[in-house]
Amino acid sequence: MKRSSLKLLSMLMMLVMFIAGCGTSGGDTSSDTGSSDTGSSTSGESTKSEKPVELSVMIWDRGNAAPGTTNEDNTLTDYIKEQMLELYNIEVSYVTVPRSGSDDKVNVMMAGGNAPDIVFTYSQQLFGDYAAKGGLTDLTSALETNGGTINELIGDIQVMGKVDGAQYAIMKRRGYQSPRHVAYIRKDWLDAIGLDVPTNKVELEDALLAIKEQNPGNVDNLVPWAMGGSADTEKFYLNFIGSYVGEISGKDAYVYSENFKIFADGGLEGLKVMNRFYNEGLISPDFAVDTTTDQYKQDVSVGNAAFVLDDATRPIELFQVLDTTDSEANFVPVNPFDTPQGTVINPTEPLYGMYIMVPKTSEEKADAALTYLNWMADPEVAQIIEFSPEHTVNEAGVPVPLTEDERNEKGYPGTMADYNIINQHFSYVEDKDAMVSSWMAWDEGRDQAWYEMLYDVQNENMFVYPAVPVILESEAKYFSIVQDLAIEYVYKMISCSADEFDELQKVEYAKLVDAGLETILEDRAAYWDANLAE
Repeated sequence: MKRSSLKLLSMLMMLVMFIAGCGTSGGDTSSDTGSSDTGSSTSGESTKSEKPVELSVMIWDRGNAAPGTTNEDNTLTDYIKEQMLELYNIEVSYVTVPRSGSDDKVNVMMAGGNAPDIVFTYSQQLFGDYAAKGGLTDLTSALETNGGTINELIGDIQVMGKVDGAQYAIMKRRGYQSPRHVAYIRKDWLDAIGLDVPTNKVELEDALLAIKEQNPGNVDNLVPWAMGGSADTEKFYLNFIGSYVGEISGKDAYVYSENFKIFADGGLEGLKVMNRFYNEGLISPDFAVDTTTDQYKQDVSVGNAAFVLDDATRPIELFQVLDTTDSEANFVPVNPFDTPQGTVINPTEPLYGMYIMVPKTSEEKADAALTYLNWMADPEVAQIIEFSPEHTVNEAGVPVPLTEDERNEKGYPGTMADYNIINQHFSYVEDKDAMVSSWMAWDEGRDQAWYEMLYDVQNENMFVYPAVPVILESEAKYFSIVQDLAIEYVYKMISCSADEFDELQKVEYAKLVDAGLETILEDRAAYWDANLAE
């Protein structure tokens, strides 16, 4: 179905809804595709003669729009725009922000007063900084008036969007609660050299060394441990370094959460081990300058890499590319990051996700913004947006996503989930069999046993860092720069020569101290002692 056909279908559906509604009284605009409890002054048939409220919404640009479309204008955005205009007299437009470095771009727009009416971030500190500086709209009243579905279904997490009792952000509810990062290793190469899948770090090192020496894949540019150099994420190293810290108290988990865990006792030891791996030729030689991760992705997708640590399921997209050239390749999920206590720790996403905000410059759009979010908070609506209005479900009730070819043909964006910004908690995410079924629906290259293994690896000793709805003054002031410097610090320490490690560590750590690291750590410890200690 082309975009023009979908528009025609949508118009016909609206006509049927209108005819059906002629027998009702009042201005009730509830429907099967939206929440009936909005209370918004922008909703209802009584506003049809009024000028639509214009609402601009941030959307990530991952560079995967369907041919002939953009992330702002495609079949999915057409559907959303038509629904919002018909149901609530809101005229939606989208403003793209590159996914990589999105917080930096939002910062620029916020500072310039030209941010869209709805923006979002995963950073609590960035949210807190905006709120502290008066850059956000107080959404307390708008949520009360227009947020019936939000309050009913995901109200328990909204406390994280409050500052001094005022609601400055609406929190996204995650779906399946997964660990932040997962490792994968080439089992077919291990089989070829007679090694089992590693269950701890010693076995992992032995496996990487054996693969480097024996090159079981007979590849020209072998990379035992493939890494990238993204400047905005700790995903390539945190699980490994964090395993040297091990199990810590609730207070230390708060003080050193989460990308600060590298500064806890034991973190430096983990850094030294990764530095040794690097100097032994086990880690991508130029990872630190691969800021776009293009080289990392190529090494995995063409079959040069033996081991990766990345976002939980992101590498599967690279495995799918590898499948097309090497049907025998078999990356399997693994968690070999044993702690000093002999256990593993899976740093896991909290139930809440993004902080969805309305800039102070868009204060008059608060009701429209909450109406938009409240409509999308309905799981039925959210599922339509995330999987397309044309999606089907399988026998387990799990949505079957469109294939890439289908998305491209029909004009849908490559990552429709990016448009579903408020509620991903569908009923099936709580069930193992259903989750396995959902993963398999978009990946024919791995079987049920493989995804059951992934589920088990992901759910082993999951650990959620303590979260409090408070942004300390030092965090608001220093966190952003300290976080960037912390990643830079790790990359420099991993990739330096062994003989300069100790001296360089002192120099680079001093930069972190000057930027406010220890002030943040001290303030967190003091806050815990004053407010959270038992």
